[in-house]
Amino acid sequence: MKAYVLIKIRAGDVPAVVRQLRNTMGVTEAHMTFGPYDAVAVLDLPDLGVIGSLVASQVQPITGVEQTLTCLVADI
Repeated sequence: MKAYVLIKIRAGDVPAVVRQLRNTMGVTEAHMTFGPYDAVAVLDLPDLGVIGSLVASQVQPITGVEQTLTCLVADI
């Protein structure tokens, strides 16, 4: 199951957060973005429970992360 995690990050912490995301198992891509969110991480994991667990235990605790929004991908 694939998900996009949109992340708001404290000013000045974006590069460090993106680097840490790229080194997180289950995160296949992480990029800085412009707009209402500062970064996006792409997750590819077996199910919703694993996605939720990874976001709660590995993404949200990163220093500088202020808010996340997880968007599940629906393949049609």
